[in-house]
Amino acid sequence: MTIIDKWNEKLESKDAAEFYNKYLETETTAYKIILSEKNPYLKGTVKELSERFSMEDWVFAGFMDGINTSLKEKTDIASLSIDTELDCEVDFNKLYYNMLNAKAQWLYTLDEWDNILTMEQRAEIKKQFTIDHTAVRNKVGRNDPCICGSGKKYKKCCGQ
Repeated sequence: MTIIDKWNEKLESKDAAEFYNKYLETETTAYKIILSEKNPYLKGTVKELSERFSMEDWVFAGFMDGINTSLKEKTDIASLSIDTELDCEVDFNKLYYNMLNAKAQWLYTLDEWDNILTMEQRAEIKKQFTIDHTAVRNKVGRNDPCICGSGKKYKKCCGQ
């Protein structure tokens, strides 16, 4: 059993909700450390990094699973062991975007972001997030101008 398997097993157990609520506090602390240090690099073995963030190794594997999409190069989470040497770089812009996507307000509103991204940069990322998640209708409506360019309404032209 790999350490990520232990994480997944815990998430499927009957006390998963209680565990996950405690994990969110641990996760928040880890992000506060990462952001306050302004150092995008996570270097060291899984054991060293899990100790640095006061997590068990399998909990750190779950943390890595969550942050993986915010890294410049993804890590193979399934192959993690306590001796795996990590050399990851966090893309702070992606991290902020992904926190918005996860609706993790407790993370994207951390004061530590002030030292990483300006208010303007965060506003730009939020704007892009909104654009990316806005539904776009591709269907021509009956009362829209006709797609052929005649100037007539679609229902009176090609829509008949």
